[in-house]
Amino acid sequence: MTPAARYAASVDVLDGFLSGEPAEKLLSNWARRNRYAGSKDRAAVRDIVFDCLRKLNSYAQASGLPDGRGIAVGHCLSAGLDPDQIFSGVAYAPVALDDAEQALIAAAQASGGQQVVDLPDWLQSVFETDLGATATKVAQDLCHRAPVDLRVNVAKTTPSGAARALAAEGIMCDPVADVASALRVVENPRRVAGSKPYQSGQVELQDAASQALVGMLDLQAGQSVLDYCAGGGGKTLAMAARVPDARYSAWDISAARLAPLEERAARAGAKVTLLAEKPSKATYDLVLVDAPCSGSGAWRRNPEGKWRLTQDKLAEVQAMQAQVLAEAAQLVKAGGTLVYATCSVLERENTSQVKTFLRKTTDYEVVSTHNLGLNCPGDGFYCAILKKQF
Repeated sequence: MTPAARYAASVDVLDGFLSGEPAEKLLSNWARRNRYAGSKDRAAVRDIVFDCLRKLNSYAQASGLPDGRGIAVGHCLSAGLDPDQIFSGVAYAPVALDDAEQALIAAAQASGGQQVVDLPDWLQSVFETDLGATATKVAQDLCHRAPVDLRVNVAKTTPSGAARALAAEGIMCDPVADVASALRVVENPRRVAGSKPYQSGQVELQDAASQALVGMLDLQAGQSVLDYCAGGGGKTLAMAARVPDARYSAWDISAARLAPLEERAARAGAKVTLLAEKPSKATYDLVLVDAPCSGSGAWRRNPEGKWRLTQDKLAEVQAMQAQVLAEAAQLVKAGGTLVYATCSVLERENTSQVKTFLRKTTDYEVVSTHNLGLNCPGDGFYCAILKKQF
C-alpha cells in the first residue's frame, strides 16, 4: 500500500469511530476485507488511527475539519506531509480536497491555533479539579505513544539473559531504572509475541508501573495471596515469579477474562488456583484489588477510552471501586495486607476512595500510598497498602 492508501483506510476507520463504532472492531473488519494488506500496512494504518485518537482535538483544529478526513489531514500536517500529495484522488488515495476544504485548512493554519487539550470538555474539567496545576501537562503526556515494556520471569531467567535472547531475534531492549524485572523494547516491539523468550514464558508484556507495584508488596513464602479482580492475571504472574513459594489464587467477576490465566501460568511455570466462585472468607494474608477504573493512566495505549468515557460511566466506576474494596477487605486475615490499586490518574478514583473506605471501617490503617505518574516508570498508577489490625 502507498502512504496515501494507508491514509484512505485510516479515514474510513476514523469516520466509523466518530459514528460510535469501536476502533479495534473497525481495524479488524478493515483487515479482513483487505487481505492484500501486509503486516506492515496493517501496522501503519493502526498507528495512524491510534495517533489520531490520541490527538483528535488537536488534529481537527489544525485542519479546521472535524470529520475523519480533517483529523487525518491534521495528522499529515503533524507528520510534515503535504495533504495535497496524500489527498490526491489518484488510485487508492483519499478523494482530493475540494475548494471548501482547502479554504478551511488554510484558515486554520493561518490562525496559528490556540492550545488544545485532547480531552472531552467535561473530562478536562475533571482533570483540572483532580490534578490542579498539572492537569494540562498530564493530558499532553497522554497524547504520546506508550513504551512497550516486558516483565522478565525471574523464575526462569535473568533480565540480562532475557535481553540477550531477545536481541538474538532482533528485539533490542533497555533496562528500566528502579524496576529490576522490567525491560523496555526499543527496537522491533512487534516481534515480541512470536519470539522464543515470549513463547517459552521467559518474558511477558507488562507495563513497568504494574511491575513496580508488585515490587512494593511484602510477599513472603507460604503466604496465601488473592488477586481480586485479576483480569488476565498479569499481576498474579508477576507476584508468583517474584515469590514462587506463596499460595496464589485469582478471581474475576468475568470468567472469560480470567480464563487465559491458566495457559499463561502454565507457560510461566507458575502455580495459580483459578477460583470458579467468588471468595467469601477471611483466609488470605494478602489481597490485591486492581480495581475497575477509568483507565486514564493507560490512555496512551487505549486512547479510545478518553472519548468513550462519560460522566455517568465514571460515577458507575467509582461506585464499583467502593464496592470491590469493601468486599476484598472482608477476605483479609487479621494482621494481613489489603492493596488497592488503579491505573488511573484521577484523585477521585484513588486517594478519595481510600479515605472514604477508612471512614467506614476501624480495622485498617494505611501503611503507604504511591502515586506513579506517567513515565515514572510507565503508565499512571496508584497504590495504597493497608494493614488489617484485627
